[in-house]
Amino acid sequence: MQVETLILGAGAAGMMCAAHAGPGTLVIDHARAPGEKIRISGGGRCNFTNLDCSPAQFHGTNPHFAKSALARYTQWDFISLVSEHGLAWHEKTLGQLFLDDKATGLVDLLRGLMARAGAELRLETALVDLTHDGTRFHATLETRGHRETVEARRLVVATGGKSIPKMGATGLAYEIARQFGHALVPPRPALVPLTFPENRFAPLAGVSLPVRAAAGGHGFDEAMLFTHRGLSGPAILQISSFWSEGQPIAIDLAPGTDLLARLRAERQTAGRKKMGTALATHLPARLAQYLAESMTLKGNLADQPDSRLQPLCRTFHDWNLTPSGTEGWRTAEVTAGGVSTNGISAQTMMSKTLPGLYFIGECLDVTGWLGGYNFQWAWSSAMAAARALTDS
Repeated sequence: MQVETLILGAGAAGMMCAAHAGPGTLVIDHARAPGEKIRISGGGRCNFTNLDCSPAQFHGTNPHFAKSALARYTQWDFISLVSEHGLAWHEKTLGQLFLDDKATGLVDLLRGLMARAGAELRLETALVDLTHDGTRFHATLETRGHRETVEARRLVVATGGKSIPKMGATGLAYEIARQFGHALVPPRPALVPLTFPENRFAPLAGVSLPVRAAAGGHGFDEAMLFTHRGLSGPAILQISSFWSEGQPIAIDLAPGTDLLARLRAERQTAGRKKMGTALATHLPARLAQYLAESMTLKGNLADQPDSRLQPLCRTFHDWNLTPSGTEGWRTAEVTAGGVSTNGISAQTMMSKTLPGLYFIGECLDVTGWLGGYNFQWAWSSAMAAARALTDS
Protein backbone atom coordinates (compact mmCIF):
# COMPACT_ATOMS: atom_id res chain seq x y z
CA MET A 1 0.00 0.00 0.00
CA GLN A 2 1.27 3.46 -0.88
CA VAL A 3 0.26 6.73 0.77
CA GLU A 4 1.49 10.28 0.58
CA THR A 5 1.68 10.81 4.35
CA LEU A 6 1.80 8.35 7.23
CA ILE A 7 1.03 9.86 10.64
CA LEU A 8 1.98 7.90 13.73
CA GLY A 9 -0.36 8.75 16.60
CA ALA A 10 -4.04 9.69 16.73
CA GLY A 11 -3.80 12.12 19.62
CA ALA A 12 -4.40 15.85 19.53
CA ALA A 13 -1.43 16.69 17.28
CA GLY A 14 -1.78 13.70 14.97
CA MET A 15 -5.51 14.18 14.36
CA MET A 16 -5.12 17.92 13.84
CA CYS A 17 -2.37 17.37 11.32
CA ALA A 18 -4.31 14.67 9.49
CA ALA A 19 -7.34 16.96 9.20
CA HIS A 20 -5.24 19.47 7.23
CA ALA A 21 -2.45 17.44 5.62
CA GLY A 22 -4.08 16.88 2.26
CA PRO A 23 -5.14 13.71 0.41
CA GLY A 24 -3.44 10.36 0.76
CA THR A 25 -3.02 10.51 4.53
CA LEU A 26 -3.06 7.45 6.78
CA VAL A 27 -3.12 7.78 10.59
CA ILE A 28 -2.35 4.82 12.82
CA ASP A 29 -2.53 4.34 16.58
CA HIS A 30 -2.12 1.29 18.77
CA ALA A 31 -4.98 2.42 21.04
CA ARG A 32 -8.59 1.33 20.71
CA ALA A 33 -9.86 4.90 20.48
CA PRO A 34 -8.34 8.15 19.23
CA GLY A 35 -7.75 11.28 21.29
CA GLU A 36 -7.64 9.62 24.71
CA LYS A 37 -5.71 12.49 26.31
CA ILE A 38 -8.30 14.92 24.97
CA ARG A 39 -11.06 12.78 26.43
CA ILE A 40 -9.70 12.63 29.99
CA SER A 41 -8.20 16.10 30.29
CA GLY A 42 -9.82 18.84 32.32
CA GLY A 43 -12.06 16.42 34.17
CA GLY A 44 -13.55 15.28 30.89
CA ARG A 45 -14.17 18.82 29.59
CA CYS A 46 -10.73 19.35 27.98
CA ASN A 47 -8.80 22.52 28.77
CA PHE A 48 -8.17 22.92 25.04
CA THR A 49 -6.24 26.23 25.00
CA ASN A 50 -5.58 29.41 26.96
CA LEU A 51 -6.57 32.98 26.16
CA ASP A 52 -3.17 34.23 27.30
CA CYS A 53 -1.12 31.82 25.20
CA SER A 54 2.21 33.23 24.02
CA PRO A 55 5.77 31.89 23.65
CA ALA A 56 6.48 33.10 27.21
CA GLN A 57 4.53 30.12 28.60
CA PHE A 58 6.70 27.53 26.84
CA HIS A 59 10.14 26.27 27.67
CA GLY A 60 12.77 23.90 26.33
CA THR A 61 16.45 23.91 25.49
CA ASN A 62 15.71 26.41 22.70
CA PRO A 63 13.11 28.79 24.18
CA HIS A 64 12.60 30.48 20.80
CA PHE A 65 11.67 27.35 18.84
CA ALA A 66 7.91 27.51 19.52
CA LYS A 67 7.49 31.14 18.44
CA SER A 68 6.90 30.59 14.73
CA ALA A 69 4.28 27.84 15.03
CA LEU A 70 2.43 29.61 17.84
CA ALA A 71 2.33 32.86 15.87
CA ARG A 72 1.01 31.25 12.68
CA TYR A 73 -1.72 29.24 14.37
CA THR A 74 -2.89 30.93 17.55
CA GLN A 75 -5.37 30.19 20.32
CA TRP A 76 -7.82 32.47 18.50
CA ASP A 77 -7.60 30.26 15.41
CA PHE A 78 -8.46 27.16 17.41
CA ILE A 79 -11.20 28.95 19.33
CA SER A 80 -12.72 29.91 15.98
CA LEU A 81 -12.53 26.31 14.82
CA VAL A 82 -14.41 24.87 17.80
CA SER A 83 -16.93 27.72 17.78
CA GLU A 84 -17.66 27.36 14.06
CA HIS A 85 -18.48 23.70 14.65
CA GLY A 86 -20.90 24.42 17.46
CA LEU A 87 -18.80 23.43 20.48
CA ALA A 88 -19.63 25.74 23.37
CA TRP A 89 -16.87 26.68 25.79
CA HIS A 90 -16.21 28.81 28.85
CA GLU A 91 -13.29 30.39 30.66
CA LYS A 92 -12.47 29.23 34.17
CA THR A 93 -9.46 30.95 35.73
CA LEU A 94 -6.23 32.37 34.37
CA GLY A 95 -7.45 32.27 30.77
CA GLN A 96 -8.12 28.52 30.78
CA LEU A 97 -10.79 27.49 28.27
CA PHE A 98 -12.91 24.37 28.76
CA LEU A 99 -15.69 22.81 26.75
CA ASP A 100 -19.18 23.16 28.19
CA ASP A 101 -19.93 19.55 27.29
CA LYS A 102 -17.90 16.37 27.20
CA ALA A 103 -14.47 16.37 25.58
CA THR A 104 -15.59 13.58 23.28
CA GLY A 105 -17.24 16.36 21.26
CA LEU A 106 -13.79 17.67 20.36
CA VAL A 107 -12.59 14.19 19.44
CA ASP A 108 -15.64 13.80 17.21
CA LEU A 109 -14.93 17.17 15.62
CA LEU A 110 -11.37 16.18 14.74
CA ARG A 111 -12.49 12.81 13.42
CA GLY A 112 -15.05 14.55 11.25
CA LEU A 113 -12.44 16.93 9.86
CA MET A 114 -10.15 13.98 9.12
CA ALA A 115 -12.93 12.13 7.31
CA ARG A 116 -13.81 15.23 5.29
CA ALA A 117 -10.16 15.59 4.31
CA GLY A 118 -10.04 11.98 3.18
CA ALA A 119 -7.62 10.81 5.87
CA GLU A 120 -7.86 7.16 6.87
CA LEU A 121 -7.67 6.21 10.56
CA ARG A 122 -6.53 2.78 11.68
CA LEU A 123 -6.75 1.92 15.37
CA GLU A 124 -5.24 -1.02 17.25
CA THR A 125 -2.42 -0.82 14.75
CA ALA A 126 1.22 -1.05 15.79
CA LEU A 127 4.38 -0.03 13.98
CA VAL A 128 6.53 -3.16 13.76
CA ASP A 129 9.38 -1.93 11.56
CA LEU A 130 10.41 1.30 9.87
CA THR A 131 13.05 2.01 7.24
CA HIS A 132 13.85 4.68 4.67
CA ASP A 133 15.31 3.85 1.24
CA GLY A 134 16.48 7.35 0.42
CA THR A 135 13.19 8.28 -1.20
CA ARG A 136 10.31 6.77 0.75
CA PHE A 137 9.53 5.38 4.18
CA HIS A 138 8.64 1.69 4.49
CA ALA A 139 6.54 0.90 7.55
CA THR A 140 5.48 -2.58 8.59
CA LEU A 141 2.15 -2.29 10.39
CA GLU A 142 0.28 -4.90 12.38
CA THR A 143 -3.49 -4.69 12.93
CA ARG A 144 -5.04 -7.43 15.05
CA GLY A 145 -2.46 -9.97 13.88
CA HIS A 146 -2.47 -8.92 10.21
CA ARG A 147 0.73 -7.38 8.86
CA GLU A 148 1.06 -5.00 5.95
CA THR A 149 3.85 -2.84 4.54
CA VAL A 150 2.98 0.78 3.82
CA GLU A 151 5.14 3.04 1.69
CA ALA A 152 4.92 6.76 2.43
CA ARG A 153 6.62 9.80 0.96
CA ARG A 154 6.32 11.68 4.27
CA LEU A 155 6.24 10.48 7.87
CA VAL A 156 4.82 12.52 10.77
CA VAL A 157 5.69 11.36 14.28
CA ALA A 158 2.93 12.44 16.68
CA THR A 159 3.15 9.69 19.28
CA GLY A 160 3.56 12.02 22.26
CA GLY A 161 5.84 11.60 25.25
CA LYS A 162 6.00 9.09 28.08
CA SER A 163 3.44 10.66 30.41
CA ILE A 164 0.43 8.62 31.58
CA PRO A 165 1.59 5.15 30.44
CA LYS A 166 -1.79 3.60 31.37
CA MET A 167 -3.12 5.35 28.27
CA GLY A 168 -0.49 3.64 26.15
CA ALA A 169 2.23 6.28 26.16
CA THR A 170 5.57 4.93 24.96
CA GLY A 171 8.97 6.21 23.91
CA LEU A 172 8.39 5.36 20.23
CA ALA A 173 9.04 8.91 19.04
CA TYR A 174 12.43 8.86 20.72
CA GLU A 175 13.35 5.53 19.12
CA ILE A 176 12.48 6.89 15.68
CA ALA A 177 14.40 10.09 16.35
CA ARG A 178 17.51 8.13 17.31
CA GLN A 179 17.11 5.84 14.31
CA PHE A 180 17.31 8.77 11.94
CA GLY A 181 20.14 10.56 13.72
CA HIS A 182 18.28 13.06 15.90
CA ALA A 183 19.52 13.98 19.36
CA LEU A 184 17.33 13.80 22.46
CA VAL A 185 17.02 16.03 25.47
CA PRO A 186 16.54 13.49 28.30
CA PRO A 187 12.77 13.13 28.80
CA ARG A 188 11.44 13.64 32.32
CA PRO A 189 8.02 13.91 33.96
CA ALA A 190 6.57 17.45 34.05
CA LEU A 191 3.44 19.00 35.52
CA VAL A 192 3.67 16.30 38.14
CA PRO A 193 3.21 16.13 41.95
CA LEU A 194 6.35 16.23 44.11
CA THR A 195 7.08 13.59 46.71
CA PHE A 196 8.78 13.77 50.11
CA PRO A 197 10.41 11.05 52.21
CA GLU A 198 8.63 9.13 54.93
CA ASN A 199 5.19 10.46 53.96
CA ARG A 200 6.17 13.74 55.58
CA PHE A 201 2.92 15.49 54.83
CA ALA A 202 0.52 12.55 55.22
CA PRO A 203 -1.13 14.16 58.29
CA LEU A 204 -2.05 17.13 56.09
CA ALA A 205 -3.44 15.12 53.16
CA GLY A 206 -6.38 16.99 51.66
CA VAL A 207 -5.41 20.44 52.96
CA SER A 208 -5.31 23.07 50.22
CA LEU A 209 -4.42 26.77 50.24
CA PRO A 210 -3.29 29.53 47.87
CA VAL A 211 0.51 29.90 47.80
CA ARG A 212 3.34 31.24 45.73
CA ALA A 213 5.59 28.33 44.78
CA ALA A 214 9.00 28.87 43.22
CA ALA A 215 11.72 26.66 41.72
CA GLY A 216 14.37 27.05 39.06
CA GLY A 217 13.87 30.80 38.81
CA HIS A 218 10.12 30.55 38.15
CA GLY A 219 7.24 31.26 40.52
CA PHE A 220 3.49 30.67 40.34
CA ASP A 221 0.62 32.01 42.45
CA GLU A 222 -1.92 29.22 42.55
CA ALA A 223 -3.32 26.58 44.90
CA MET A 224 -1.20 23.94 46.63
CA LEU A 225 -2.55 20.61 47.88
CA PHE A 226 -0.99 18.38 50.52
CA THR A 227 -1.15 14.65 49.69
CA HIS A 228 -0.17 11.41 51.39
CA ARG A 229 2.96 11.33 49.24
CA GLY A 230 3.87 15.02 49.20
CA LEU A 231 2.65 18.16 47.43
CA SER A 232 0.37 18.68 44.46
CA GLY A 233 -2.08 21.28 43.15
CA PRO A 234 -1.59 23.73 40.27
CA ALA A 235 1.24 25.71 41.91
CA ILE A 236 3.29 22.56 42.50
CA LEU A 237 2.55 21.07 39.09
CA GLN A 238 3.77 24.30 37.51
CA ILE A 239 7.08 24.44 39.34
CA SER A 240 7.71 20.72 38.83
CA SER A 241 8.63 21.54 35.23
CA PHE A 242 11.48 23.72 36.49
CA TRP A 243 12.57 21.73 39.54
CA SER A 244 15.80 19.70 39.44
CA GLU A 245 16.45 16.70 41.65
CA GLY A 246 18.18 17.62 44.88
CA GLN A 247 17.17 21.27 44.67
CA PRO A 248 14.84 22.98 47.16
CA ILE A 249 11.55 24.65 46.37
CA ALA A 250 10.31 27.80 48.10
CA ILE A 251 6.71 28.18 49.29
CA ASP A 252 5.10 31.43 50.42
CA LEU A 253 2.21 30.22 52.58
CA ALA A 254 0.58 33.64 52.72
CA PRO A 255 1.32 35.49 49.48
CA GLY A 256 0.33 39.14 49.51
CA THR A 257 -0.10 39.12 53.29
CA ASP A 258 2.16 40.76 55.88
CA LEU A 259 1.96 37.99 58.47
CA LEU A 260 4.28 39.80 60.87
CA ALA A 261 2.09 42.90 60.92
CA ARG A 262 -1.05 40.82 61.43
CA LEU A 263 0.41 38.75 64.26
CA ARG A 264 1.73 41.89 65.95
CA ALA A 265 -1.73 43.47 65.80
CA GLU A 266 -3.38 40.29 67.06
CA ARG A 267 -0.88 40.09 69.88
CA GLN A 268 -2.33 43.34 71.22
CA THR A 269 -5.96 42.22 71.03
CA ALA A 270 -5.86 38.45 71.49
CA GLY A 271 -2.53 37.73 73.10
CA ARG A 272 -3.84 34.75 75.07
CA LYS A 273 -4.28 32.65 71.94
CA LYS A 274 -2.04 29.62 71.61
CA MET A 275 0.37 29.93 68.69
CA GLY A 276 -1.37 27.21 66.72
CA THR A 277 -4.69 28.97 67.19
CA ALA A 278 -3.22 32.33 66.20
CA LEU A 279 -1.73 30.89 63.02
CA ALA A 280 -5.06 29.24 62.19
CA THR A 281 -6.50 32.71 61.67
CA HIS A 282 -4.27 33.05 58.61
CA LEU A 283 -3.68 29.44 57.53
CA PRO A 284 -5.82 26.28 57.36
CA ALA A 285 -6.27 24.97 60.90
CA ARG A 286 -4.58 21.59 60.32
CA LEU A 287 -1.60 23.24 58.66
CA ALA A 288 -1.33 25.83 61.44
CA GLN A 289 -1.31 23.10 64.07
CA TYR A 290 1.20 21.03 62.11
CA LEU A 291 3.58 23.98 61.80
CA ALA A 292 3.19 24.93 65.44
CA GLU A 293 4.07 21.40 66.51
CA SER A 294 6.90 20.84 64.04
CA MET A 295 8.48 24.17 64.97
CA THR A 296 7.79 23.63 68.68
CA LEU A 297 5.98 26.94 68.98
CA LYS A 298 5.14 26.99 72.66
CA GLY A 299 3.19 29.47 74.71
CA ASN A 300 0.70 32.15 73.83
CA LEU A 301 0.97 34.79 71.14
CA ALA A 302 1.59 37.38 73.86
CA ASP A 303 4.71 35.45 74.86
CA GLN A 304 6.31 35.90 71.45
CA PRO A 305 8.59 38.95 71.09
CA ASP A 306 9.30 40.47 67.69
CA SER A 307 12.70 38.79 67.76
CA ARG A 308 10.89 35.45 67.53
CA LEU A 309 7.96 36.45 65.34
CA GLN A 310 10.20 37.96 62.65
CA PRO A 311 12.15 34.79 61.75
CA LEU A 312 8.97 32.75 62.14
CA CYS A 313 7.12 34.86 59.59
CA ARG A 314 10.12 34.83 57.25
CA THR A 315 9.91 31.05 57.32
CA PHE A 316 6.21 31.09 56.46
CA HIS A 317 6.83 33.45 53.56
CA ASP A 318 9.86 31.47 52.34
CA TRP A 319 9.34 27.87 53.43
CA ASN A 320 12.20 25.92 51.83
CA LEU A 321 11.58 22.23 51.20
CA THR A 322 13.60 19.66 49.28
CA PRO A 323 11.47 17.04 47.50
CA SER A 324 12.80 13.51 47.20
CA GLY A 325 11.38 13.17 43.71
CA THR A 326 8.18 13.23 41.68
CA GLU A 327 5.29 10.82 41.28
CA GLY A 328 6.77 9.99 37.88
CA TRP A 329 5.24 9.16 34.54
CA ARG A 330 2.13 7.64 36.12
CA THR A 331 0.66 11.03 37.04
CA ALA A 332 2.73 13.45 34.94
CA GLU A 333 0.49 15.47 32.64
CA VAL A 334 3.22 16.03 30.06
CA THR A 335 6.81 15.18 29.20
CA ALA A 336 9.62 17.72 29.42
CA GLY A 337 12.57 17.19 27.11
CA GLY A 338 12.27 14.92 24.09
CA VAL A 339 13.39 15.26 20.48
CA SER A 340 15.93 18.07 20.31
CA THR A 341 14.62 21.04 18.37
CA ASN A 342 18.12 21.80 17.09
CA GLY A 343 17.52 19.30 14.31
CA ILE A 344 13.97 20.42 13.48
CA SER A 345 12.71 23.34 11.39
CA ALA A 346 10.74 25.75 13.58
CA GLN A 347 8.64 26.75 10.55
CA THR A 348 7.69 23.30 9.25
CA MET A 349 8.51 20.79 12.05
CA MET A 350 10.49 18.83 9.44
CA SER A 351 13.82 17.17 10.12
CA LYS A 352 16.77 19.23 8.93
CA THR A 353 18.64 16.07 7.95
CA LEU A 354 15.94 13.80 6.48
CA PRO A 355 13.41 15.55 4.22
CA GLY A 356 9.91 14.19 4.68
CA LEU A 357 10.32 13.33 8.38
CA TYR A 358 8.30 15.47 10.80
CA PHE A 359 7.95 15.58 14.58
CA ILE A 360 5.00 17.37 16.22
CA GLY A 361 3.38 17.80 19.61
CA GLU A 362 4.61 16.54 22.94
CA CYS A 363 7.45 14.38 21.59
CA LEU A 364 9.46 17.55 20.89
CA ASP A 365 11.51 19.40 23.50
CA VAL A 366 8.77 22.00 23.99
CA THR A 367 6.75 22.09 27.21
CA GLY A 368 3.99 24.50 28.12
CA TRP A 369 2.62 25.64 31.45
CA LEU A 370 -0.40 24.02 33.03
CA GLY A 371 -3.67 25.46 31.73
CA GLY A 372 -4.25 24.50 28.09
CA TYR A 373 -0.87 25.56 26.75
CA ASN A 374 0.28 22.06 25.79
CA PHE A 375 -2.87 21.45 23.78
CA GLN A 376 -2.24 24.71 21.97
CA TRP A 377 1.26 23.50 21.14
CA ALA A 378 -0.31 20.34 19.70
CA TRP A 379 -2.64 22.38 17.47
CA SER A 380 0.04 24.89 16.43
CA SER A 381 2.83 22.41 15.70
CA ALA A 382 0.37 20.17 13.81
CA MET A 383 -0.73 23.04 11.61
CA ALA A 384 2.87 24.04 10.90
CA ALA A 385 3.56 20.53 9.64
CA ALA A 386 0.24 20.25 7.78
CA ARG A 387 0.88 23.46 5.86
CA ALA A 388 4.34 22.24 4.90
CA LEU A 389 2.89 18.92 3.78
CA THR A 390 0.32 20.54 1.51
CA ASP A 391 2.97 22.84 0.04
CA SER A 392 5.41 20.05 -0.76
